[in-house]
Parts: sequence; structure tokens; C-alpha cells
Amino acid sequence: MRRTAVLAATAAMALMGMVAAATPVTAQAPPGAGHGAKSGVARTALAPPDVSVTNIRGHLSQFQSIASQNGGTRRSTGPGYTASVSYVEQKLQAAGYTTRRVTCSPGCSGGAGPNLIADWPGGDENQIIMAGAHLDSVSAGPGINDNGSGSAMILEVALTLAAQRPTMTKHVRFGWWSDEEQGLLGSRAYVNGLASTERSKIKQYLNFDMVGSTNGGYFINNISTAAAADLRAFYTNLNLQPEENVEGANRSDDASFRNAGIPTSGVAAGASATKTAAQAQKWGGTAYRAYDSCYHSSCDTTSNISDTHLDRSGDALAYAIWNQAVGSSTQRDFSITASPGSGTVQAGGTATTMIGTTTTSGTAQRVNLSASGLPSGATATFNPTSVNSGSSSTLSIATSAATPDGTYNITVAGTGETANHNATYSLTVGGTSGNRSFTNDTDYQLNDYVTASSPITSTASGSAASPVQVTVKGTHTCSEDLRIRLRGPDGTTYTLKNAGGSSCSNLGTRNYSVPVTQQASGTWTLQVTDMYSQDTGVLDSWSITV
Repeated sequence: MRRTAVLAATAAMALMGMVAAATPVTAQAPPGAGHGAKSGVARTALAPPDVSVTNIRGHLSQFQSIASQNGGTRRSTGPGYTASVSYVEQKLQAAGYTTRRVTCSPGCSGGAGPNLIADWPGGDENQIIMAGAHLDSVSAGPGINDNGSGSAMILEVALTLAAQRPTMTKHVRFGWWSDEEQGLLGSRAYVNGLASTERSKIKQYLNFDMVGSTNGGYFINNISTAAAADLRAFYTNLNLQPEENVEGANRSDDASFRNAGIPTSGVAAGASATKTAAQAQKWGGTAYRAYDSCYHSSCDTTSNISDTHLDRSGDALAYAIWNQAVGSSTQRDFSITASPGSGTVQAGGTATTMIGTTTTSGTAQRVNLSASGLPSGATATFNPTSVNSGSSSTLSIATSAATPDGTYNITVAGTGETANHNATYSLTVGGTSGNRSFTNDTDYQLNDYVTASSPITSTASGSAASPVQVTVKGTHTCSEDLRIRLRGPDGTTYTLKNAGGSSCSNLGTRNYSVPVTQQASGTWTLQVTDMYSQDTGVLDSWSITV
């Protein structure tokens, strides 16, 4: 929190404005807030998750370590701040967020690091619910409560949202601000840099600054406004009797948004002001002592954190986001298909098909793949074994020499987060007649910049057993000069070998397994092109098993 004098007149005016604001909407009862406080609190049908205070603590330990490695501070103009941005950014990107580093300008301190913005995909992008916290500290210390606590907490809420992957009705955005301690400069630069149409899309901004004070209270910014309704309901239903954040009025980044006409609220546990006797009576702690006795000091370390306040702030933000932006989880669904839907192999061969998934409603979900109904001696492998709906996996069914002839309906099961669906792949083992291996023994010269085309006519029936097996024999003093391709009866061309290399080796005998999806009969053509000068050779023969 930025240090500033808070005049009684300013506080009174702020309170009068809030009393005159719109009456808050009725909020659903919160899910609870940890540390034994969750009992007796009603839960919604689509309950917001419990945000892990252990994980928040882990992020704070990282901020402490970063500060210790950078002169004991995470000031916005120093390497400790940049390292903090990188830590948060990497966590978000790994979880699936779209992140942007937004330059802190104009009006920021010289050398100030960037703001970090993270958007979760989905939801109506014309209705944005945003939460933020400043990531910088003062020069005097590591700033673990001020404001590592808010930054770590909203990071863990963001990661929890990504892990839950609920259906989004509104778009959710998070912001980590630079240069707050120098006068709210980072958030001000961000808001001022938005076009009016982009500002109008932000329907609510919630700010979290110093949410882990050891002698803290439960303070809500603009407590009587509609923007504060969910936060107030959360703490009220825990019988915590939250109060207006008088100490923090106009001292943190919500002021930048409120001054731009965006509805704001947020949570704080208190800074250097002293706890009253009445507050100590209802919240615990020590009366007539500062909410945070290490405010803007070197002792603002990981020892300067109340887990209870930290935990409740995370659950409060999750409650607000779930109430404002999350729809019913039953809306998420997907479909699954096999393409091609059938294939034929000889015993000992392998058939392949592409297993595709599509998100049919809601957001994408993780789908685990498995296969059943395989003939004896056959095994199925997926690459990869699980996908996000909208992606595909290759299914390979390998038979053995002892696999009986016949047609088998293989069930491909997709097990998702909210639904399960199946696709069917028909596998025929055997069932084709005649020889399936063919050879062309005609010699073809392999000359510089010339393509030698050697055809084979296959009389095998049915589908080609994928992958087809190709053997190439010949001489060439620099086989690295050669590009080798196979063209199938349907005109599809497959690259067996590309040209290129730093040394030369003789062609000799080369074997290739070529995944194909087409009929076995017709003309298969081997195309060998010498892509470079000097070395030449001869294609002696080639064979294919389909």
C-alpha cells in the first residue's frame, strides 16, 4: 500500500459517497474460508473452490527468495521486481493463461518494470471481471505482506480457476501492478492506456492489498456499493462484520480504476493504523497496536503473515469470481470420432487411425483415452494418451502373428471431466487375398538434379495395412544428396527421407515404415531425387508390402 496521509475530511467524503451508492445486490451464501470457519456456512449448487493457503504460502516463499537474492527488496525499478514478474508469468502461462507484459508508461518511475496482465479464455469479452494487486515492494524490505500477500493470493485463485476449468459466462482478467509504492503509477498507466471501449468492458475491478496482516481486520473497499456485494456477503456470512477500508481509501490501485469510472471494491487486512478495542473484541488480536507492525519495513517477511486472513481473502475472491463469471458446470461437453472408422491388417501388422475430439459446449476439458474389444494378441497405444477437447491423438493397434482373422469392433473411450463418450473403430485382421509384397528390380540411374520414378503395381485387395513397409536398395556415394518419396495409388505423396547432411554415406539398403490411409491395389511409385551436384548412383531395386 502506498504511504500517504489520510485526512479525516477525505475519509468522511469517501464514506458519504459510498453510502449514497447503489444498494448491493443479494449474493449467494459463500462456501466458507478455512481454519475452522467453514462450518455452518451454506454452499451454492456450483460451489466456489477452496483456495489453498498452503499454495499461496508457497508463492510467498518464492517472493521472499527473490528478494533475498536481489538486495532484500522487490522495488519496481530493480531486478527483484522483474524476477517476481517472471515467476508469476511462468505459472500463468503453464496453466493456460494468455499473458501480456504492459510497459509502465507514461508517468512511471524511470526503469520501472512492466505491469503483467493475464486473461483466462472464455466468457463474454464485453463483460470483464477483473482482480488485481500490486507486485512491487518498497526499497526497505521484501514486501511479503505489502503486497506479496495480495499478489500471491490472486495468483493462486487464477491457478485454481485454470484447474477447475468451469464454464465462463463473463471474461476474467487478472493484473499485477508495477510502481504502486511510488503513487499507484503502474495501474494508472494501464487504465489511462485503455481505449474508452476497452474500459467500458471492465464491469468490476477488485483490488487486494495487504491481505495477510498479523494483527489484521476485515476491511472492504467501497463496502456499500454493488461492486462489493459478493465480498461483503462472504465475510458477513462468516459473522466477521467487515468494515469500510477507511485507512486504504485512495491509497491502492483500485483508485486508478474508480477514477476512470469503473466500479471497484477489494479487500485489505490493514496497514499502519491501530486496531480499536471494538475491533479486537469482534476480530481478535491486540487493541491499540498496528494492524501490520512491519509495514514498509525490512521485517515484512514470510514471518509477517496471518494465514487466517490470507486464506479468507483467497476464498472471498474465488467466491466473487464464481458468483459473477461462472456458469453451470453441466454445460461443458465434447464429442469423439475415429477417422478412418475402419482398417484392415494382416496378422502381425499395425493399423492406425486418428481419434479426434471436439468441444461441443462450454470450455475445453481434459479427455483421457482408452481402447477395449481388442482381438487376442493385439495391443492399442495412443499418442498422446490424453488431449484437451479440440485436439487429436493417433491410435495404433498392433496385432501379432497369432491374432485370429476376423472383424473386430474396437471401442475407443473418451473419459472427460464432465462427460464420457465413445467412438468405434472396425478392425479387420486378414480378409484380403493374394500376395501383398511386390518388387521392382529395374535399375534406375540417380543423376544430379533428376528424379527417378520407379513404379510397382499392387494387386492386393482391401485397404493397405498401415504402415506399409518399403525397402530401398541402391548405390550412391552421398545418399545425403537424395530425397526419397512414395506416391500411393490415390496420389498422396509420403516423404521417406529428406536430403541434407554434413557428411556423405553410401545408400545401401534402407527400410521405411510409412503410415498410410488408402487402398492397397494400384500403382505405388518410388521417387528418388538427387538434389545436389557431383555424386551419382543407381537405384537397384525397391519393394513394398501393403
